[in-house]
Amino acid sequence: MNQTLLVELFTEELPPKALAKLGEAFAAGIVAGLQSRDFLEAASVATSYASPRRLAVSITQVRATSPDKQMRDKVLPVSVALDANGNPTAPLAKKLAAMGFADVQLSQLERAQDGKAESFFYSYTSAGSALAPALQSALEESISKLPIPKVMSYQRPDGSTVHFVRPVHQLIALHGDSVVPLSLLGLHSDRLTGGHRFLSQGQVSIAHADDYASTLQQEGKVLAHVAQRKEQIRQALLAKAGADLVLMPDSLLDEVTALVEWPVVYECHFEQEFLAVPQECLILTMQTNQKYFALTDAQGKLRSRFLIVSNLETSDPQHIIQGNERVVRPRLADAKFFFEQDKKTSLESRISQLEKVVYHNKLGTQADRMKRVQRLAAQIASASGFDPIKASEAATIAKCDLLTDMVGEFPELQGIMGTYYARNDGKIDEVARAIEEHYLPRHAGDLLPSTGTGISLAIADKLETLTGIWSIGLAPTGDKDPFALRRQTLGILRILIEKKLPIPLKSMIEDGLSKIQEYNASRIEQGRKAEITIPPIDQIYNFMLDRLRGLLRDLGYSANEVEAVVSQNPYTIENIVERLDAVHAFATLPESASLAAANKRITNILKKAEAAPGAVNPALLQEAAEQALAKAMDDVRPQVDAAFSQGDYTGALKTLAALRAEVDSFFNDVMVNADDLALRNNRLALLSALHGMLNQVADISKLAA
Repeated sequence: MNQTLLVELFTEELPPKALAKLGEAFAAGIVAGLQSRDFLEAASVATSYASPRRLAVSITQVRATSPDKQMRDKVLPVSVALDANGNPTAPLAKKLAAMGFADVQLSQLERAQDGKAESFFYSYTSAGSALAPALQSALEESISKLPIPKVMSYQRPDGSTVHFVRPVHQLIALHGDSVVPLSLLGLHSDRLTGGHRFLSQGQVSIAHADDYASTLQQEGKVLAHVAQRKEQIRQALLAKAGADLVLMPDSLLDEVTALVEWPVVYECHFEQEFLAVPQECLILTMQTNQKYFALTDAQGKLRSRFLIVSNLETSDPQHIIQGNERVVRPRLADAKFFFEQDKKTSLESRISQLEKVVYHNKLGTQADRMKRVQRLAAQIASASGFDPIKASEAATIAKCDLLTDMVGEFPELQGIMGTYYARNDGKIDEVARAIEEHYLPRHAGDLLPSTGTGISLAIADKLETLTGIWSIGLAPTGDKDPFALRRQTLGILRILIEKKLPIPLKSMIEDGLSKIQEYNASRIEQGRKAEITIPPIDQIYNFMLDRLRGLLRDLGYSANEVEAVVSQNPYTIENIVERLDAVHAFATLPESASLAAANKRITNILKKAEAAPGAVNPALLQEAAEQALAKAMDDVRPQVDAAFSQGDYTGALKTLAALRAEVDSFFNDVMVNADDLALRNNRLALLSALHGMLNQVADISKLAA
């Protein structure tokens, strides 16, 4: 009979950050094992469960016995199975016996072609196997492949040593209402599991596999399903927050979900005086150290109340609330102490200490690095129309908060604390904000710097990292990118595109490499070993273009559309999205395919030209088709040039679409490689002029790829 199968390991508390993956892998391994052994129906549905003290899976429509199978096995080649008189040989009898078919006669074998020779085959029905041995194997395979962060060794009461992520106390294996006999990790399967440590009566008996989740919830006070538990926590947090906003990052919500079996949310408070500390510090210490959920008002200002998720439901939670308030108070006091102490020392007075902080043994200290960043930031600011003096000032103190007690305790606050301390030192707001903003964007989809100084410093900081790390031979290879150069490059590209900065890419890379080269020269002058090799600019430029391709594809453009723009090796990229929009709009026109194919043909013709085409001589335009093309080009050129100069790239390409008929006629009626050299060169010149017009926005021949 097909029934629901339940398998559960009841354990000591599992590592919370690994719980979800362990639960999914445990379930997936068992499903794969049973599926490969033909115990599941096409409609079978698996449900994974994971709580702090259990991993489980239930699978519907699991067979008690796998189906019989029709088998056809090769026995022996005919030349070996029969002697010269056609009689069965001893090797044939031996082979059949080894296969378990000693009583099979020659007449029962099938003689069929096997490649170039003939062989004997035997067809038979293989009886299905029972669930228990198949499940035993599937469970062992699943256990062996679990993504266990660190394996424990522990002893069972009988003295045997077991290896698993945490000690396992009970094993459930139920098929419907019947126990499937299994042995694993020193345990024998049963129908018993443990409930909540404090809210249940202890042992919980599962009568039927279908009743697992409901029985655990009602009798064991355990919500075994991860998604259900997480959603219940989220809803309870929102309800307790009322009009306030709950700060519940997914990572914190996931971790708390993995820490409780019966979640209950309680409200706690801390003293108002702590709100004088930057709220980022308070939020981080509550989230990181205590797994608490901070609350803000509608404007994002931190409240003095916070929410906790407890694993204990009680009618009088005051002892739980007061205990958590006592625990968080010293943490907040530490944050307040660090903040007050840090404010006593200005960021500028910490600059000299950067000489003692090694950035990289081949690239010097943080002080060496920030001198390079300072000069780059000033150059980028000047090129972008921002204030280079502000950019330079921000760069000198941008890393000084690394030396503060607060950032020493909470490295995640670097930049954020620098902004607070800079304001405390009397720095103007734009310079202060740049300290936090120069880390932006930290990840895909993150905010960008909002100030000119922040923009300049962010690009400079990332550019110095890219060119410096590349110069010491640590460019990304395959999946290895220990210094996150791909992310740094994507950050630069996003800023240039979204902030519309007309900074030439190659010039920017050259500026970054020049600062590394100057530092290398100073090392050599000091008698130190030269360990820096300045790479060709094109290496880093092509790396940036590859990242640009990926970034643009993520925005929804097709690979051909992206290649039409990026293959032109853009000088700057501030208008690359507008060019892509134009290419995308052009690709929808009925004329686009013909013009793209023609442009591709022109490109190939011009590549084969022996010399660079000169100017078109109207007097040498003899054929009607080439005269018509030249006239059409003259007619649309003013409109195309005007649209291009105004940044109307879509208008420019749509105007060029009007040339389709003349271009088609030219290739149908005109011999480009005429015997007359003057005619040939003039026609090449006409095509070269057309090629320049068609590729002014993008290489539309890529649309024909």
